[in-house]
Amino acid sequence: MTARAIKQVSLGCRGRLAYGRLNWPDHLRKENLMEIKPCGSRPSMKAPAEYFTGAVRQDPLMDAPSPARVRVVSVTFEPGARTAWHTHPLGQTLVVTAGKGLAQSEGGPLREIRAGDTIWFAPGEKHWHGAAPDTAMTHIAIQEALDGSAADWMEHVSDEQYAGKA
Repeated sequence: MTARAIKQVSLGCRGRLAYGRLNWPDHLRKENLMEIKPCGSRPSMKAPAEYFTGAVRQDPLMDAPSPARVRVVSVTFEPGARTAWHTHPLGQTLVVTAGKGLAQSEGGPLREIRAGDTIWFAPGEKHWHGAAPDTAMTHIAIQEALDGSAADWMEHVSDEQYAGKA
């Protein structure tokens, strides 16, 4: 196989495909570069109560093998559900795919987020995000792990903070 290879990447379960050319350095060349994880092949999991408030489901999309560090998960929050305060050592991107939610960085205003919005949290930025009080929200979370950790979890968001009154 040559250093130029065609790689096919599936974006979710809707059958949309993206194609791109990759130039792999000699030490990363493999006979088979592409790995497909079929939709539904990895189990959904209930998000842990120590890091989330309310009903939250996580669907893992990708945990790239080393030397890559990226982790991607689809997270669905029922109305009123949210993360605890947390940071990411290398930052985090959220792509809201359905519904309406809320997000806030420490010391900043409470912001509404909607399907189609993309949000970037800088490395070390303390923040939280979740569904609106009356509407569920799903986002794709993209972050990289540093020394095996993609997030540092802190205290739960209080009801007052969630309502924008704290």
